[in-house]
Amino acid sequence: MKVLVSDNLGEIGIKMFQDEEEIEVDVKTGLSSEEQKNIIGDYDALVIRSATKVTEDLMDAAKNLKIIGRAGIGLDNVDIPAATKRGIIVMNTPGGNVVTTAEHTIAMMLALSRNIPLGTTSLKAGQWDKKKLQGRELFNKVLGVIGFGKIGSIVADRAHGLKMRVILHDPFVTPELIEKAGFESVSLEELYKKSDYITVHVPKLKSTTGLINKKAFDQMKAGVMIINCARGGIVDETDLYDAMKSNKVAGAALDVFETEPPGECKLFELDRLICTPHLGASTREAQTNVAIAVASQIIDYLKNGTIINAVNVPSVTGELLNRLGPFLTLADRMGCLQAQLCKGPVKEVVIEYAGDFFGLDLSPISIAALKGLLAPVVKDDVNFVNAQILAKERGIKVTETTSSDSGHFINLITVRIITTEMTNTVSGTIFGKNDPRIVKINNFGLELIPRGHLALIHNLDKPGAIGSIGAALGNHNINIGRMQVGQEEDGERNIIFLSTDTPISDAVRDELHALPLVKAVTLLNF
Repeated sequence: MKVLVSDNLGEIGIKMFQDEEEIEVDVKTGLSSEEQKNIIGDYDALVIRSATKVTEDLMDAAKNLKIIGRAGIGLDNVDIPAATKRGIIVMNTPGGNVVTTAEHTIAMMLALSRNIPLGTTSLKAGQWDKKKLQGRELFNKVLGVIGFGKIGSIVADRAHGLKMRVILHDPFVTPELIEKAGFESVSLEELYKKSDYITVHVPKLKSTTGLINKKAFDQMKAGVMIINCARGGIVDETDLYDAMKSNKVAGAALDVFETEPPGECKLFELDRLICTPHLGASTREAQTNVAIAVASQIIDYLKNGTIINAVNVPSVTGELLNRLGPFLTLADRMGCLQAQLCKGPVKEVVIEYAGDFFGLDLSPISIAALKGLLAPVVKDDVNFVNAQILAKERGIKVTETTSSDSGHFINLITVRIITTEMTNTVSGTIFGKNDPRIVKINNFGLELIPRGHLALIHNLDKPGAIGSIGAALGNHNINIGRMQVGQEEDGERNIIFLSTDTPISDAVRDELHALPLVKAVTLLNF
């Protein structure tokens, strides 16, 4: 069995491969995509970090590839659907660098507050300008933490030890859970208004890209300081530059950038910006942790067939996987749909199995639903191993029920989500042998293929409604690939699901929402 290490990996991980008699390891870093394609066909396993782009083209050439292991968390550089289609397992190593990244955040905040980088530069230049470099204490200052995941919670804990007042905002975590941890839960607007320092610890999603922008800066107190050690693009760099030039923002510390490496960047003109080249996870301990983790996971799979920390395959036997496969896909899509439909922190998940599931271990299906629900929130942090743990950490109660009555279907899975603001129910089944379908959303019956670019439209059930929607999309050259119309059982509204060849922009969504017979438009992506 052959393993290719295509990015830099800690020596201890390479030695672990070398110590296995049945495994041959090659370390070939810095290859172009064409060079990788020319050799990948010889390997059973591929070990990467963030440099290698595992595209569909690369996997087409990887005839023997069985597993991809990421030494770290982020999987933006891996085409996971393409890997799943080819039966290639994708693993990461969550948790290996969370402490390191949290500590880097605290280090950046301290360095920013005491002008350490500027003091070092000026002193080396022969200056002794103590007055100009006067700093500020962290004691009794208010730190606003956006995101209460693994890293955000550690940052909050460390800041609390510095005697800062810590306030938190996470729309996917209940206030009770945050308060139980000893912190104050606030709205995003309140966090902006009260914080002396603001640090972000959320994944980069459509909803978080540009989260800290001009509108946000306008709500903040004068002299606020901004720290971003999460993902580039969460803080809008142009708006940050303007806010710093106007002195609304007294200083900023960035470890990540919209483009990496950033090249020319206007922010670099400002003395009150301190920055590092994405060093959040770059400590000896963290690199050792992820190297050991990825090597041990791949070795365990190649030798024993054990699957650990896979993001696209549960830890089950091959025989059971063949039987459950379509239901795993269905449950994952149902969870993902619920994440995009529900509002407010999730309190409870109820998963109901109806029909002929006799003798099957249903726990992997429930885990798939939780993974689908959490993935849009925590992105690459969730997999088939830790989905239940993450749900528990977020205070989510999970209940499973079974019954024999599945109505008109052989099998029916229902996922009910209860949040602080609403209850939403989605039911699905398998058509034929492998085709997942959503067949009911609350009181609406329909037949939805959960794939691609979708729009959910609520409209009045009156003549002209569907025609006006089609005309509006046609004006923007957006082709409707499939349309499903469901009718409310006891009301006057329709629910329309549109599958489009290209995504619907936010501007077009707003135009649809303004149509006289349209009540709501939600854009969905699977």
